[in-house]
Order: sequence, then C-alpha cells, then structure tokens
Amino acid sequence: MTETIPLDPALHVSCSALPRASRPDRFRSRIGVDLAGGFYPAPRRFELFLSPGCPLSQRVAITLDLLGLRDSVATTPVPAGAAGDTALAALRAAYEATWHHYDGPLTVPALCDRWTGRVVSNHTPDILGDLAGRLGAEGCAPVPPLCPPALLPDIEGLRHTVDAGLTRAAELAADGTPSDRDAALRTLHATLDLLDRRLACGPYVLGGHLTAADVDVWVALSHLASGLLCSYGHLTAYVARLDLHPAFRAQRTAAALAPTV
Repeated sequence: MTETIPLDPALHVSCSALPRASRPDRFRSRIGVDLAGGFYPAPRRFELFLSPGCPLSQRVAITLDLLGLRDSVATTPVPAGAAGDTALAALRAAYEATWHHYDGPLTVPALCDRWTGRVVSNHTPDILGDLAGRLGAEGCAPVPPLCPPALLPDIEGLRHTVDAGLTRAAELAADGTPSDRDAALRTLHATLDLLDRRLACGPYVLGGHLTAADVDVWVALSHLASGLLCSYGHLTAYVARLDLHPAFRAQRTAAALAPTV
C-alpha cells in the first residue's frame, strides 16, 4: 500500500518510491558492529520519520513500542499539509546529507542518524530487523523477542503472504479491472481463511507468543473494510484483542487523527 503526502508540486513524501536511474531512491545501510560495518547502535543516536496512518510507518511504530525503544529512538511524525512542513524540511536535509543534490522523493519510514544527519535506511524490512535485532537488546526493560531465530523463516514467509494476499489483493479489489477484482477477492478471502485457521490453534498467528508476524497481520487487517472480517470469527476476536494492547491501540488513534488533504 502506498501513501503520498503532497505539500508542494516539487516536493512530496511517500511510503514507497519509483526507481530512477539518475540517483538512488533506496538507502540500505544497517545498524551494526560486525565486520561489514554499519552505524554503531548507541541509545538516542537514531531518529525515525514516520507518516501517521501509513501502513509501513505503523509497522515500525508498533515495533518500537513493543520493544520499549521510545526513549532510545526519537520519532518525528510527518503529517500531511502545512503541519508537516518543519518535519519535511528536516527529512529533506537528511536525504540531501546522504546524497549530494538529492532531488528524488522523500520516502518514509526513514531511519536517520542524528550524529551525521544522514539517512541510514528507508527500506522498511531492514529498519524492522535492526530495531528488533540491534536496538531491541538495548532496551532497559526485558521484552520477549519479536523475531525469535527459530521463527524467522515463518515470519518472513507470512510477511510475503500478507503483503500479496491482503494488502495488494485489497488494492486490486478496489481499483483493478473487473477480472482483476474477481481474482483479487478470491485471493483476499483465501488469505483471510488461512489466517483464521491459524488462529484457531493459538492466540497469535505463529503460536502462543506475539511476534513481528502479528504486527504485519494486524496492520494489514486494520486497513481492510471492516465487513470483510465478519465471516472470520477467530480473526475478528484477534483484532479486537490486539486493539486493547497499548502499542496497537496507539496506531488506531494516530490513524484516526491523521490530517488529510
């Protein structure tokens, strides 16, 4: 799902960017201390630029809360309209510090290094991985791991299933050709049925503990028309239960309050 926040004809923020050959749109440095290099994972070194209501930003924000990193990683919302001008200027400065005379779209989520003023990454899977794997261990309070090593293949597989079977299918069902809509609805309901059957066996999509997969699933479900879930009792109860969790409830509120243009 893509969100664009127009502020000026020559300037915009989006949750995804179209590639151009003249300069990079994707920055994929990592937080790390191994031989491959990376940005050292120091508390309060990093800042996240997020767009209220953007599904990718919601995944990052929920992960940040679940890992207890709000005091270690600064967050700057980039709302639509004039309210986002100051944040947008800071985001553009980070892109320009990363690539000289950068003239491309400003994409969020963006993880930035406050020490150098540069963008570390605007690739959401890498950001999520670094939050959980590099910064999560720095939190003051111990928290259950969102990405247990034994479940990483399942988490990645389910992420692809959710992106294709829920998010992309819902987009095609709404905006595609008649034949595309029919195929998309079949895919959508097949994916919902798969998830519903998974939840018949446990409280979370990968078993007895909340993981990163639940973040992906909840965000995708929260952007579907509510009527789609009526026939799926386990999914309906699952969404209602996670809605009570502070990390997820905060994103319901943020999306509801997000300004529109």
